[in-house]
Amino acid sequence: MMEIDNAVKALVTDPVLQQRLAKVLVLRCFRNSVLEDLHAGIVPDSKRGDHSDVVVHTSFGEIPWNEVSRFDDAEMKALMIDVVNRTYRFLQELFDEKRSGELLLRLAEKDPVPDWENPR
Repeated sequence: MMEIDNAVKALVTDPVLQQRLAKVLVLRCFRNSVLEDLHAGIVPDSKRGDHSDVVVHTSFGEIPWNEVSRFDDAEMKALMIDVVNRTYRFLQELFDEKRSGELLLRLAEKDPVPDWENPR
Protein backbone atom coordinates (compact mmCIF):
# COMPACT_ATOMS: atom_id res chain seq x y z
CA MET A 1 0.00 0.00 0.00
CA MET A 2 2.93 2.34 0.68
CA GLU A 3 4.00 2.00 -2.96
CA ILE A 4 0.53 3.07 -4.14
CA ASP A 5 0.45 5.99 -1.68
CA ASN A 6 3.79 7.19 -3.06
CA ALA A 7 2.47 6.86 -6.62
CA VAL A 8 -0.60 8.95 -5.73
CA LYS A 9 1.53 11.63 -4.08
CA ALA A 10 3.83 11.70 -7.11
CA LEU A 11 0.87 12.06 -9.47
CA VAL A 12 -0.48 14.99 -7.49
CA THR A 13 2.85 16.82 -7.46
CA ASP A 14 4.79 15.69 -10.55
CA PRO A 15 4.00 17.53 -13.82
CA VAL A 16 5.65 14.74 -15.86
CA LEU A 17 3.27 12.15 -14.40
CA GLN A 18 0.35 14.51 -14.97
CA GLN A 19 1.38 14.86 -18.63
CA ARG A 20 1.58 11.07 -18.93
CA LEU A 21 -1.88 10.74 -17.37
CA ALA A 22 -3.23 13.25 -19.89
CA LYS A 23 -1.67 11.29 -22.79
CA VAL A 24 -3.06 7.97 -21.54
CA LEU A 25 -6.49 9.51 -20.94
CA VAL A 26 -6.64 10.95 -24.47
CA LEU A 27 -5.32 7.74 -26.03
CA ARG A 28 -7.75 5.45 -24.23
CA CYS A 29 -10.78 7.73 -24.17
CA PHE A 30 -10.57 9.68 -27.42
CA ARG A 31 -7.99 8.44 -29.92
CA ASN A 32 -9.08 4.78 -29.81
CA SER A 33 -12.78 5.67 -29.91
CA VAL A 34 -15.35 5.96 -32.70
CA LEU A 35 -13.02 8.67 -33.96
CA GLU A 36 -10.99 5.89 -35.62
CA ASP A 37 -14.02 4.99 -37.77
CA LEU A 38 -14.64 8.63 -38.65
CA HIS A 39 -10.96 9.09 -39.47
CA ALA A 40 -10.91 6.11 -41.85
CA GLY A 41 -11.14 6.77 -45.55
CA ILE A 42 -9.40 8.74 -48.25
CA VAL A 43 -8.11 12.22 -47.54
CA PRO A 44 -7.81 14.36 -50.67
CA ASP A 45 -4.44 15.69 -51.72
CA SER A 46 -3.98 19.38 -52.34
CA LYS A 47 -1.47 20.84 -54.77
CA ARG A 48 -1.68 24.17 -52.93
CA GLY A 49 -1.29 22.47 -49.55
CA ASP A 50 -4.21 24.29 -47.93
CA HIS A 51 -7.03 22.35 -49.68
CA SER A 52 -8.36 25.54 -51.29
CA ASP A 53 -8.05 23.70 -54.62
CA VAL A 54 -10.20 20.75 -53.50
CA VAL A 55 -13.99 20.59 -53.94
CA VAL A 56 -16.64 18.01 -53.11
CA HIS A 57 -19.12 17.37 -55.92
CA THR A 58 -22.69 16.78 -54.77
CA SER A 59 -26.01 16.57 -56.55
CA PHE A 60 -26.62 20.12 -55.29
CA GLY A 61 -23.35 21.53 -56.58
CA GLU A 62 -19.76 21.87 -55.45
CA ILE A 63 -18.63 22.54 -51.89
CA PRO A 64 -15.11 23.84 -51.20
CA TRP A 65 -13.24 21.31 -49.06
CA ASN A 66 -12.52 23.88 -46.35
CA GLU A 67 -16.29 24.43 -45.95
CA VAL A 68 -17.29 20.75 -45.82
CA SER A 69 -18.37 19.38 -42.46
CA ARG A 70 -16.40 16.22 -41.81
CA PHE A 71 -18.95 14.70 -39.38
CA ASP A 72 -22.72 14.70 -39.57
CA ASP A 73 -24.86 15.09 -36.43
CA ALA A 74 -25.32 11.33 -35.95
CA GLU A 75 -21.56 10.70 -36.20
CA MET A 76 -20.81 13.50 -33.76
CA LYS A 77 -23.37 12.12 -31.31
CA ALA A 78 -21.88 8.61 -31.58
CA LEU A 79 -18.39 10.02 -31.05
CA MET A 80 -19.41 12.00 -27.98
CA ILE A 81 -21.28 9.05 -26.42
CA ASP A 82 -18.29 6.78 -26.98
CA VAL A 83 -15.79 9.32 -25.58
CA VAL A 84 -17.95 9.99 -22.50
CA ASN A 85 -18.32 6.26 -21.83
CA ARG A 86 -14.60 5.64 -22.26
CA THR A 87 -13.75 8.60 -20.00
CA TYR A 88 -16.19 7.36 -17.37
CA ARG A 89 -14.58 3.89 -17.40
CA PHE A 90 -11.12 5.46 -17.22
CA LEU A 91 -12.11 7.60 -14.24
CA GLN A 92 -13.64 4.56 -12.54
CA GLU A 93 -10.31 2.78 -12.93
CA LEU A 94 -8.36 5.82 -11.75
CA PHE A 95 -10.41 6.18 -8.58
CA ASP A 96 -10.87 2.47 -7.84
CA GLU A 97 -8.75 1.45 -4.85
CA LYS A 98 -7.74 -1.88 -6.38
CA ARG A 99 -7.14 -0.86 -10.00
CA SER A 100 -5.76 2.65 -9.55
CA GLY A 101 -2.55 1.44 -7.98
CA GLU A 102 -1.60 -0.46 -11.10
CA LEU A 103 -2.54 2.49 -13.29
CA LEU A 104 -0.49 4.92 -11.22
CA LEU A 105 2.50 2.61 -11.11
CA ARG A 106 2.38 2.25 -14.90
CA LEU A 107 2.32 6.03 -15.23
CA ALA A 108 5.54 6.13 -13.22
CA GLU A 109 7.23 4.01 -15.92
CA LYS A 110 9.44 5.89 -18.34
CA ASP A 111 7.12 5.58 -21.35
CA PRO A 112 3.79 4.04 -20.35
CA VAL A 113 1.73 5.11 -23.35
CA PRO A 114 2.72 2.58 -26.07
CA ASP A 115 1.59 -0.33 -23.88
CA TRP A 116 -1.90 1.15 -23.74
CA GLU A 117 -2.48 1.47 -27.42
CA ASN A 118 -5.41 -0.92 -27.46
CA PRO A 119 -7.51 -0.36 -30.57
CA ARG A 120 -11.17 -1.14 -30.19
